[in-house]
Amino acid sequence: MIQDSFLKSFRETKSPFITNPYRHVSGAVGGWVELGRTTAGSEVDKLLITGIANKRYLMVLGDLDPNGSTNVIFRFNEDTGTNYSWRFNQNGGSDGTDVSRNLGIIHSSAYTTPFFNVNYISNLSSKEKLYISNGVEQSTAGAGTAPSRTESVAKWANTSDAIDDVEQTNTTVGGYKTGSEVVVLGWDPADTHTSNFWEELASVENSGVTDNLSSGTFTAKKYLWVQFYLKPSGNNTQRLLTFNNDTGSNYSRRNSNAGGADSTSTSQANINLADSSGAEYGFYNMFIINNSSNEKLGILHSNVALATGAAAAPWRQEYAFKWTNTSSQITEIDLTNAGAGVDYSISGMKVWGSD
Repeated sequence: MIQDSFLKSFRETKSPFITNPYRHVSGAVGGWVELGRTTAGSEVDKLLITGIANKRYLMVLGDLDPNGSTNVIFRFNEDTGTNYSWRFNQNGGSDGTDVSRNLGIIHSSAYTTPFFNVNYISNLSSKEKLYISNGVEQSTAGAGTAPSRTESVAKWANTSDAIDDVEQTNTTVGGYKTGSEVVVLGWDPADTHTSNFWEELASVENSGVTDNLSSGTFTAKKYLWVQFYLKPSGNNTQRLLTFNNDTGSNYSRRNSNAGGADSTSTSQANINLADSSGAEYGFYNMFIINNSSNEKLGILHSNVALATGAAAAPWRQEYAFKWTNTSSQITEIDLTNAGAGVDYSISGMKVWGSD
């Protein structure tokens, strides 16, 4: 059946992007390797990583804590020429574009609260470098305010060099506080290393009847990458996401369904991932910055099939969310169905992490 094939793929595929981290267990050969990182020891305007090994694909994680009003831009190989262009939107608004610039991707000109971004880059030296970026900003502290989100695509027009320097830079007032960090990871199909960045922390599967899919307790890590697959046995499912069994009013989210305008929900007991009645099955991909003393910020994308067969287009979602706990790290992730009389007949979850 379709869902059985999908679940098998979820377990086994070796694609470098969405599902490749299945291979990223301690000691496994290949996978995303850390190429470099820089952590601010004092307030700075630039977080620069140099001497990056030549890898076909890059993933860049940015954990930024602004002091004052800042922005987030990229440069590669310290190129300040007008060789960048991008398209972006903020909070689901209309796309904006900019071309022939000396910097790539301005996420915002006025970040004042912690910001987390995840970026994929195609890094073939003979081609323009294409990259995809998603970000979430905390906004006002507390569950009473929804986070902000950005999504961007951009390119660096260089066709003669691979990327060997990456920087995230602020060009406005303020700066990035002590502890702000950028990490660059690389992946190449020819890799034979065993020093993988992403460590598998939890892997669970269910093939029976349940209203809860739980990771169980896992080791706390600063960066989390989570994927899950859900197949309900009936309609009108409510996918409720919680951390560490917290069901207090400590969650808020911003999301877009099927390309529609953003909606927000604040001071909630969970993050409601409800998509549509009649959902057949869904695949979810999520990143979280998991600092114990900060609100936990997350980015989630989903692909939900409303019906089987090629005649029915899937349903997509983009989420930015936060869990306002500032005293501990996430060590358990639960998905609970609150729909009457329905449950997850086939489901699976994998959690990877790294410090």
